[in-house]
Amino acid sequence: MSVRLRQKIQALLWSHLGVQEIMAQILTRILGRLTVAVFLCAFVGDHVCAQTNSIARELKVASGREVRVGIYTSMRADCTAGPLPAIRLSVAPNHGTIAVRRATIKATNVKQCLAAELPAFVAFYRAKTDSSTEDRFELEVSFAADRKQIQRFHVIISIGAGEGQRI
Repeated sequence: MSVRLRQKIQALLWSHLGVQEIMAQILTRILGRLTVAVFLCAFVGDHVCAQTNSIARELKVASGREVRVGIYTSMRADCTAGPLPAIRLSVAPNHGTIAVRRATIKATNVKQCLAAELPAFVAFYRAKTDSSTEDRFELEVSFAADRKQIQRFHVIISIGAGEGQRI
C-alpha cells in the first residue's frame, strides 16, 4: 500500500468516531458481502484499537432460518493468523438462538497479503419457527491486547419466504 493511500485512510478514520466500523466496511467491500469484524490496527495504530466501542446492526430474518451475523478472525502484519477473539453472549435473544462455529477463511488481497488462510469464528442467529416479531441480542468480542467491541443486534423476524401467511 502506498504511503499516500495510507495517509488518506488514516485521515478518514481519524475524522470519524467508529474507527473499527469503518475498517469492517472496507474489509466487507474487499472480501465480499460478509459481515466482517476484522480489525487491522496497522492502519491507525494500536492506541486507537485499544478502545472499547460498540456497533449497532439490524438484521432481517425469516422465522426458522439461520443467518450469519458475524465473522471474527485476526491477521498479523506478516500475514499469519493471530489469536482468535473471545466471543461472549452478553444479552441473550428472547425469540431465537445464537451459535458460534469454527471455520477457515481464505482471504486474498488484504493489505500486503496476497493470499492467507485464517481460522475464524462464525456467529449465526436462528429465529424460532412461527415467530414474526422483533428480537435483540448483544455479543461482546474481546480481541488480543485488551481490545473489546460490543455488537448490538436488532433483528426483525418475518414469516419465512415461500411460506406465506396461514389462513
